[in-house]
Amino acid sequence: MTSHLQGDDATSAAPWQPPGLPTGQRQSAPPSSSYVYAIGRAGAGLDVMAPRLTGLRDGRVRTASADGLTALVSAVPADAFSEEGMKAQLGNLTELEEIARTHHTVVEAAHTGTTVLPMRLATVYLDDARVRSMLRERSAEFDALLSRLEGHAELGVKVYADPRTTAGGPAPASDAPEPAAPPVSPGRAYLQQRRARRQTQRDAYRAAGALADEVRDRAAALARDRVAHRPQQGELAAGAGENIANDAYLVPTDRLREFHRALTGLADGVPGVRLEVTGPWAPYSFATPPAESRSE
Repeated sequence: MTSHLQGDDATSAAPWQPPGLPTGQRQSAPPSSSYVYAIGRAGAGLDVMAPRLTGLRDGRVRTASADGLTALVSAVPADAFSEEGMKAQLGNLTELEEIARTHHTVVEAAHTGTTVLPMRLATVYLDDARVRSMLRERSAEFDALLSRLEGHAELGVKVYADPRTTAGGPAPASDAPEPAAPPVSPGRAYLQQRRARRQTQRDAYRAAGALADEVRDRAAALARDRVAHRPQQGELAAGAGENIANDAYLVPTDRLREFHRALTGLADGVPGVRLEVTGPWAPYSFATPPAESRSE
């Protein structure tokens, strides 16, 4: 995640000064930049929504419009959201979570009322004039994307392999007494356990891969597009097991329930495999032209 600060001179505009003070005693307001959350078509939808939203650092969300497009923006401290300032913030997990949470809240709120194109995290311009210039320069691209996304939402599908859930399970019930196992040495017992664990792992990953293929086959009939993200690891991974498939689907809003039904219960009875479906979300994964959206 990188800052996308746009413009040539952050200090080109004269700073605001409160009236009524002698020139030598006036205080300059801290310089600010314009943080962009999302872009939609100009109209009542975003104009009505913007005043109800709170942006980063408790800033008021407003609109900047040009060529039939509207951007949701708010003022942020110029120093904290410069290239260097963003590097420091993105390196601090607490600050990064706050930025991501606020960004997501604004985008999702706007998405409930109209079609929006979510911007990447930390998209920052020097001022609203630069935002309007950006809208004019990319109006054809944004218009095409909004037309493509209209009437669609994003659903996330993750497949996890968790061999631990298959280990130590109860043996199948049987009325016949089990024959006594011949005694083995501790060393041989250890090797047998290792082989059993490796086999369990292979079985779980093989089953998870097969399930991921079946998910994609079923989803292909219902979704307009798919983006395959890198599997989540470390702190980004949610829940137990290893994330082996992390896909996003662009689904028509009138087929969201059908999509959920097609995948519900697909992992039931498959040992060591877990399936997770999330959303609907604003279409973050499809906020670039189709040729670029598969670059991840």
